[in-house]
Amino acid sequence: MQVIFVHHSCFLVEVDEKVLIFDWFAGDRVKGYQFKGVLPEYEPDTPIYVFASHKHQDHFDMDVLHWAEKYANIHYIFSKDCKMSPHFLQKHGFNTDIRGKIHYMGANEKYQVDNLQIETLHSTDVGVAFYVETNGAAFFHAGDLNDWVWEGAGDLINSRMTQSYRHEIRKLANKKIHLAFIPMDPRQEKDMYRAMDYFLETTDADYIFPMHMWQDYSGIREYKKRIRNSAMAERIVEIVHENQVFEILET
Repeated sequence: MQVIFVHHSCFLVEVDEKVLIFDWFAGDRVKGYQFKGVLPEYEPDTPIYVFASHKHQDHFDMDVLHWAEKYANIHYIFSKDCKMSPHFLQKHGFNTDIRGKIHYMGANEKYQVDNLQIETLHSTDVGVAFYVETNGAAFFHAGDLNDWVWEGAGDLINSRMTQSYRHEIRKLANKKIHLAFIPMDPRQEKDMYRAMDYFLETTDADYIFPMHMWQDYSGIREYKKRIRNSAMAERIVEIVHENQVFEILET
């Protein structure tokens, strides 16, 4: 199994001759940033599954629909807030036939496409988080499901956020997770590790990839140093640059 950290919250997973792509967007979409991640080229008949957790510009880019012009066996699994009308698609140059390749999901829904079983969780921001199983492998991409505690937001708001985040993550407590992708946003400063702490304590995910770091990966190494349990620290994958490739042993 191969994992590519493309950029920000975009990861690509190659498993069983399938390709799963989460939260891709073009690198120039976010003002003030220039993301450099690129995607590999694949054979035209490769099964490709494209996920978008919500419509924020750092998670969703409708240009992914153009990939159907090259890949015949492509499927799109989008959060419902990404929904586009036939008129909107036509206006932006897409053939409305593309709608047959898109499935929109709300929170707490299930969907199967080919041999992928997909479940969704509520996000604590917008959209959904994805739990995906295929041939015994299981992946969790949080999207913007995070413990969004902010200095100055107030104890009541921050407490409700923490409760909401933990309520959703507890749904994963008894699920197998081979790979997980969890926010570690440096803009939260001292609170940037809260979501990761709880996820580590609550789940048995084998490999956990921090994400949503806005091109600042320095906090990952610091976080691993502060974890006293070495086995737990080893579950955190250290990312240092965009387009980083990881070979993962399948269990």
